[in-house]
Amino acid sequence: MNKKFEEIVEKLFNASSIKELEVVQSLWSGYGKLSRLELIGSQTKTVIAKNIILPIQANHPRGWNTNNSHQRKVKSYKVESYWYTNYANNSNEDCRIAKHYYSAEENNELLILLEDLDASGFPIRKSSLNKNEIKICLKWLANFHAIFMNTKPTNLWEVGTYWNLATRPDELEVMKNIELKEAAHLIDEKLNSCKFQTFVHGDAKVANFCFSKDLKYVAVVDFQYVGGGCGIKDVIYLMGSCLSDDECEKHESELLDFYFKELKQALLKNNSSINFSELEKEWRYLYPIAWTDFTRFLLGWMPTHQKLNRYSYQLLTKTLELI
Repeated sequence: MNKKFEEIVEKLFNASSIKELEVVQSLWSGYGKLSRLELIGSQTKTVIAKNIILPIQANHPRGWNTNNSHQRKVKSYKVESYWYTNYANNSNEDCRIAKHYYSAEENNELLILLEDLDASGFPIRKSSLNKNEIKICLKWLANFHAIFMNTKPTNLWEVGTYWNLATRPDELEVMKNIELKEAAHLIDEKLNSCKFQTFVHGDAKVANFCFSKDLKYVAVVDFQYVGGGCGIKDVIYLMGSCLSDDECEKHESELLDFYFKELKQALLKNNSSINFSELEKEWRYLYPIAWTDFTRFLLGWMPTHQKLNRYSYQLLTKTLELI
């Protein structure tokens, strides 16, 4: 963190000095780090600083060092900063996120200061979930989607998710599944032209859900790929991130039923006049299509990925029949 940003943090929290307690995470491809800072002399004891330093050329861990990749990441950090500054206050306790304290940009460096969710009662991170735990995450997504239903994603990604086809031409080019390659734009069009649009988190993997100690509540982080789209995209990505293919197949109906029940309640709570039966019909139809859209990305990006499993290929076959 540069000296100017350090002075901003000290002044903002009335701290005599700041100390980096730990690097929580290095950002993808060497774009900076996420740090927990101790605020000496401040009433706020700790804060999370996302310090992004935009390199001239990135070092991608899987070799995708292209200009497309670099520009996508640069935009993603600016989108996240704009999200926290302009949209995050619309969230509520049913879709808890970190409080945003401050964002700044100077030359090639960005800073986002956020509430320390560990200190606020959400210290647990999980890599796999049982059925009840995934329902807690689905409830968060349902409330998030309800709040932003029919909202225009100004200065966010027009189409959210990090695997959006328009931002992934390199991966599509090298994909060897010809049938899916030829169908990719039609799949993309079906998702993007759906009647019922909301904001999608865009990277709703289990690692971005922070659990309370009693595992009854979650808060969510990482809004680099938030933008417009069909909410079912977040649902498929969450399920794929924490369930095996057998679990997906076994629990698909129950989890989708639960998500739509929570979405209906959340829309009513937000006084929405939306035709819910139409929404549910459309998004259920798009479920296998959304899953296959992510499969399209994986087959180009890393065709040996463990998420390319029997369940994914079943939905791929179903999608190609549907469209």
